[in-house]
Amino acid sequence: MSDHLPPSDGRRYRSRLPREHILGDDFNMWSVLKGGIGKELTKVPMPVSFNEPLSFLQRMAELMEYSELLQLAAGQEDSVSRMELVAAFAVSGLACNWGRTAKPFNPLLGETYELERNGFRMVCEQVSHHPPVSAFHAEGDQYQFHGSVHPKLKFLGRSLEISPRGTLAVELPGHEETYTWSNVNCYVHNVVVGKLWVEQQGTMTITNHKTGDTCTLVFKSSSSSKSSHRVEGFIQDRKKTRHRFLYGKWTEYLRSMDIESYENNLSLSEQRLGSSQETERRAGLSPIHGPRKMFSRLNSITTAPFRSHSDRELNVEHDSPDDPSAEGALSRSSSGHSLGSAGSRTLWQAEPPPVDAHKYYHFTRFAMSLNELLPDMELCRTDSRLRPDIRALESGDTEKAGAEKARLEDKQRRAGKARSKRKQAWTPRYFQLCKSADTNIEDWTYMNNFWEEKNTTDVDIF
Repeated sequence: MSDHLPPSDGRRYRSRLPREHILGDDFNMWSVLKGGIGKELTKVPMPVSFNEPLSFLQRMAELMEYSELLQLAAGQEDSVSRMELVAAFAVSGLACNWGRTAKPFNPLLGETYELERNGFRMVCEQVSHHPPVSAFHAEGDQYQFHGSVHPKLKFLGRSLEISPRGTLAVELPGHEETYTWSNVNCYVHNVVVGKLWVEQQGTMTITNHKTGDTCTLVFKSSSSSKSSHRVEGFIQDRKKTRHRFLYGKWTEYLRSMDIESYENNLSLSEQRLGSSQETERRAGLSPIHGPRKMFSRLNSITTAPFRSHSDRELNVEHDSPDDPSAEGALSRSSSGHSLGSAGSRTLWQAEPPPVDAHKYYHFTRFAMSLNELLPDMELCRTDSRLRPDIRALESGDTEKAGAEKARLEDKQRRAGKARSKRKQAWTPRYFQLCKSADTNIEDWTYMNNFWEEKNTTDVDIF
């Protein structure tokens, strides 16, 4: 582990962008997407009006917003408690997607992004252009987090499907453990007509390769406002014995319940529901809920009854994010029920969004700071913060952003053709392909050279 990690700084970062997000009159998503139904859109050029002022490398850095969960995980004595917190970290990395319907800029080949914040440091690099692959490595005092993402974007007719292919891994050296998982698909709905909204959907399986423990989380499809954003699943050991039930909303929180409490609550809920259904039957009414719907209600409860010691350690804000505080703001939740459940505790709760987040691409406070240029920064010349197209869009100059985006893409094409004539392949500077000892899959591995060499590169991509 590095001896030069940044301290937990008390620096105040900006809480809004230089200019608000204003859609121009030329914004017409259908005009771009109508010819791509069922096709992979990663290579399709998009107008800058589709973008948010961040590179995809910076979006990957948002996975570290709740990095303190990994520090807490490293301090736990038993593997189930460590799995709880690693699972909470995995879910927390998706919370930033709520309300985010604009597309990050595609990184240029060789582009990098570095971040030093709150006891960790992170480096990202665009290691491949065809196919586009982004690799990253982050480290804190007691953990490492690394992986690569090969995003696929497909237009399904009424929605966009974003598939973040790739494996993410957390290492806890103090326990000699490695955890791996892949993120679930993200869907942007109503891209042609209606109000855009985002959901995560699919199954995420987190594996502890030392103990054989797994955590399988199902991200539910949103069939109604009450079921939106739901995630739930179990932690079990290599013998398939269940140890914890996890549930929550990927936009807001994740909670844990021991199996005995889970069974007791389920039994009590079924008894109450059975009594209610009998009353309805006698009254000639039809039951509207099945006997195992209790935990769909659990995912709609308010957070107050479940604050635990974990919340105090994480300094979690408990102001409810359910009520929009400004006109145009989206509601993260449709919380309308309060249902007691003994034995439940909060593992993670999202920070409330800025009150005017809807004016700034629905960025979180963490995201607002990722493209901020500070006077004391000594950045690698290929850092995303130095991209003129992103900087122009952030400042509200869409015309300049579009022109710079076109210039950079043309420069990248010409550089690729020149390498092709020389029969020279692109070689990433900070990551190399290696086979993982845990998954036996070839992936991009950090070469531990960025921080020493970042100021020596002569690569010119901007």
